[in-house]
Amino acid sequence: MKKLLPILFLFISSISYAQDLAVLPLRDQAKVIDSWLEDRIENLLPELMTETGIDMWVVISREYNEDPIIRTMLPATWMAARRRTILVMYQPSPNEAVETYAVARYDVGKSFKRAWNPEEQPDQWDALMKLIASKNPKKIGLDFAKDYGHADGLTHNEYGVFMDYLPENLQKNVVSAQTLAVRWIETRTPSEMATYRHIQEIAHQIVQEGLSSAVITPGVTTTDDVVWWYREKIKELKLDTWFHPSVDIQRADADSEASKRSFASRPSDATIMPGDLLHIDFGITYLRLNTDTQEMAYVLKPGETEVPEYLQKAFEVGNRLQDILTSNYVAGKTGNEILKASRTQMQSEGINGSIYTHPLGFYGHSAGPTIGMWDNQGDTPGAGDFPLHASTGYAIELNAVVHVKEWNKDVRIMLEEGAYFDGKKVTYYNGRQKKLFAIPRTSEYLGN
Repeated sequence: MKKLLPILFLFISSISYAQDLAVLPLRDQAKVIDSWLEDRIENLLPELMTETGIDMWVVISREYNEDPIIRTMLPATWMAARRRTILVMYQPSPNEAVETYAVARYDVGKSFKRAWNPEEQPDQWDALMKLIASKNPKKIGLDFAKDYGHADGLTHNEYGVFMDYLPENLQKNVVSAQTLAVRWIETRTPSEMATYRHIQEIAHQIVQEGLSSAVITPGVTTTDDVVWWYREKIKELKLDTWFHPSVDIQRADADSEASKRSFASRPSDATIMPGDLLHIDFGITYLRLNTDTQEMAYVLKPGETEVPEYLQKAFEVGNRLQDILTSNYVAGKTGNEILKASRTQMQSEGINGSIYTHPLGFYGHSAGPTIGMWDNQGDTPGAGDFPLHASTGYAIELNAVVHVKEWNKDVRIMLEEGAYFDGKKVTYYNGRQKKLFAIPRTSEYLGN
């Protein structure tokens, strides 16, 4: 009976909250995705191809073994590539419009028109080579890469066949499209940025509802109950997620070692009790953009009306570490340089913690400069050497370890918020958590 009551309560509460979140119907979502894609190809791609010096980009993918790049270029109604889908983007001269072709049996959305008729030319590869030869590109970018899986989607077989067919005089022009691919993935357009705040707002509302009395009954609800409530809520709202959420507990109990748990292991299921410090890791996917959010809450004990000041003070150390990190965002600096400067500053202020911030956008762990790893607080070769660019998004992810004398132990403040770098400063998409949520509570806790 104990299990049935909270499940029924969660179902009822989910109905009352669902109407508060403005999520587009699926048909309208598809229209937005396709319009954004056309905008990116028309207005962003020419700039990036000029910047990287690649005048032809060839993306080759087979059905259900999709190149991560082609996933960002397919129309919303395509769930996968079809048979072998080849996209060709060619820029005749720097800063000119990009010509786009689909060497495939079908048009690929509005932007890539079919450039192959299998009835007239049965050999798809030969059709591709004739198109390439007609353009005589100086640099042919292919998706093979050392540092980023996002840019390494060309399979061994497809690369081999491509090179076997490519005329010998053009083979020397083949280069890795790694930088172009990363810049394509990491750069946010004005249209996307106009909506990202709303996407993060949706994620914040779902997180806050889950960390509230609408979902949690202390002494009854378990951490796994909350996790699966989040999964059901995501489905109910016609959203997706790119990872399974997690909810974990830190306690004053001397036997509790949750603050020392490795990030490589999932927290064990536990019943939520008064006095618990809760932490959620949660993300949604909406309009092909992702969020990645970690926030925290405290379950009030009998007689308490607000979060104990000593826990709030510990939480503020996490906010300070966020400020240190974002103050070191300087265009042109590499991820490794930003990490080193931030760690030097945090250590000078006596803050103990870790920074493991990553790009955020088409992928949750997206392409761009890596700024620390949870298991490596030194340089990250390759991805950490990539420079910071304007118009890019990040999950500002880190933790501060604070000794709480009232608990006679360390507490780990784990935070993560989506943010945007405009070339000069970092702005959180929808604010950031500045106070621990109280369960129960009656007011908002997000601030700028």
